[in-house]
Amino acid sequence: MIRSALLLLALLAAAPVVAAPAPRLAEMSFDDLAKPLPMPYDKNADADQEVAAAMARARAADKLLLIDLGGNWCPDCRVLAGTMALPRLQRFIAEHYELVMVDVGRFDRNMQIPARYGIARPEGVPSLLVIDPDTGKLLNAGRTTALASARSLTPQALADYVASWVR
Repeated sequence: MIRSALLLLALLAAAPVVAAPAPRLAEMSFDDLAKPLPMPYDKNADADQEVAAAMARARAADKLLLIDLGGNWCPDCRVLAGTMALPRLQRFIAEHYELVMVDVGRFDRNMQIPARYGIARPEGVPSLLVIDPDTGKLLNAGRTTALASARSLTPQALADYVASWVR
């Protein structure tokens, strides 16, 4: 519990000031998530095309682009996906972001996506890239793998981190 609190404080201290507060989640632990956890990464998807389309939608809707790099083999990726699928957080994300899930396999697939933003190889997954669609700038540089140990946090801590980048 203390480790989770310290991780949350470190994550939030490194994030910008929140423009929109995260929704309050009723789920207190990951045990409260629907089972089985989602397997959201499609290894057959055209990641370049999906990211380009999401970037265009984000620009048109004045939202941020949120790229979730991960793999279905990764328990932390699946916990994050299950948390983002909670109705309150899902609505919040849809209001503020265009979300695209990119399968990176075991760091052997779609590595051109993070490379576009100066990341040769993510240090872990899930790796979230928060992109300003107007400038193409990575807003959370240096903190893209902050949720790579998602299971050590709480659903609310994950929601707070996602909300911390909203402008």
